[in-house]
Amino acid sequence: MLRVLRESFAHSAFKALDRKVRKEVPQRSQRKTGAQSELRHLPNSRLTTQTKSTALRKAGLFYLVFVMFSYTTGGPFGLEDMVTTSGPGMTLIYLLVLPFFWCIPVSLVSAELTTAMPVEGGFYRWTRAAFGDFWGFLAGWWNWSASFLLGGAYAVLFADYLLPGVPAWEHYLVSVSLIAVITWINVRGIQMVGQVATLLEIFIFLPVMTMIVMGFMHWHHNPFVPLIPPHQPTFKIFGVGLALGLWLYSGYEQLSTVAEEVENPQRAYPRALALVVPLSIAAYFLPTLAGLASAGEWQNWHTGFFSDAARMIGGPRLGFWMALAAMVGNIALLNSTVLTTTRMPFAMAEDGYLPASLTRKHVRYGTPWLAIVVSAVIYALLAWQSLGQLISVYIWLRSATTVLTVLSAWKLRRAQPEMPRAFLIPGGRAGLLYVVGAPVVMALVALLGSDRYAVIGGAIAIILGPVVYRLLAFTRG
Repeated sequence: MLRVLRESFAHSAFKALDRKVRKEVPQRSQRKTGAQSELRHLPNSRLTTQTKSTALRKAGLFYLVFVMFSYTTGGPFGLEDMVTTSGPGMTLIYLLVLPFFWCIPVSLVSAELTTAMPVEGGFYRWTRAAFGDFWGFLAGWWNWSASFLLGGAYAVLFADYLLPGVPAWEHYLVSVSLIAVITWINVRGIQMVGQVATLLEIFIFLPVMTMIVMGFMHWHHNPFVPLIPPHQPTFKIFGVGLALGLWLYSGYEQLSTVAEEVENPQRAYPRALALVVPLSIAAYFLPTLAGLASAGEWQNWHTGFFSDAARMIGGPRLGFWMALAAMVGNIALLNSTVLTTTRMPFAMAEDGYLPASLTRKHVRYGTPWLAIVVSAVIYALLAWQSLGQLISVYIWLRSATTVLTVLSAWKLRRAQPEMPRAFLIPGGRAGLLYVVGAPVVMALVALLGSDRYAVIGGAIAIILGPVVYRLLAFTRG
């Protein structure tokens, strides 16, 4: 049962956590310890500055739900390649079963830790409080690096839908223009981001729901046949296809990075997760089931096929509407990606890992505007890429941060059992073992099934984290 934490309990618990981290993590002259940083950024802490509380317009549960859904799901677009890679039957099974081993455990962990430590930076600071500076840095760095692989790619996909076949410079100009607009929206704050996400998602819901209803009315095929494609390499079915599934259901811990920008995060965050997780499962499974049952042609399911399926089910108008929704979906994904990932360099800069200038906040909106702009510039520099194989590299970084997040829940349960938690992972020790073990096993299965490109690219991306940490330590002497 959810309950509101009293300020005195939260303050005393974080004082205890602060003492523990002081004891375990060596003091550094230019950087706060993990728990010190978390304590200073508690929404109810007396150390929270008056300027911050008055300038920042916070988001309520309604907008949090739409922002979270926009980031984690956005719509069914992007899963079409799973059908041809893993087969229609296995795709539908993945969409129904994977949440119980991936996003549901992660969402339960995120709900507990957000109610215990509702701080800017979220899972980065949870990891730092649980395991110290080194692992905390890796959680933040890997997450920020992963955003580079997607931020520019979403803008490119938008340009692909809007102006297919145009010259490269026009294509790039459209991508950069979208990034600039989304950056401006994010500088305005989470409430503005939530309003935009709400409008975009409502626009996306309408054609998707229309396609689902019409698809079920014209059911002509067994959507589970064949279970797997004939003559398909095993690593594609259970490696590439699984990686796509994990990508679809990733990100449920990401909104923890903006906990301080949400009204009453201890209460709002678990409620938002309880709404978004089943909504995401339905948003993936139902359109895929309806499309396979009515349109069929599983061999032709590639990126963008939902538009073709809608045209086959409801005619050219529905097909055009669905294509427009797919384009808008990329705007929604980029909008929420900028929100969640740009708080990471801000939090790391506060802790002394990145230049202090990244902690600058907008005078009027209270947002970390410089961290947002710097991240957007990097997205723009990478906006010539396409999503393609980047997903298989991205899942390495996402899996690494997810594993650190769930392990942090286990470690903080053991190290700080007295810490007030408005939400507890149900099931006692068995429940804790489930939410930690299931994502770890799924991450290992997905990584072992990766193709050569993903193994090389993913390994390089992972290794860069410790290398950068050591370089930073060396430069500080």
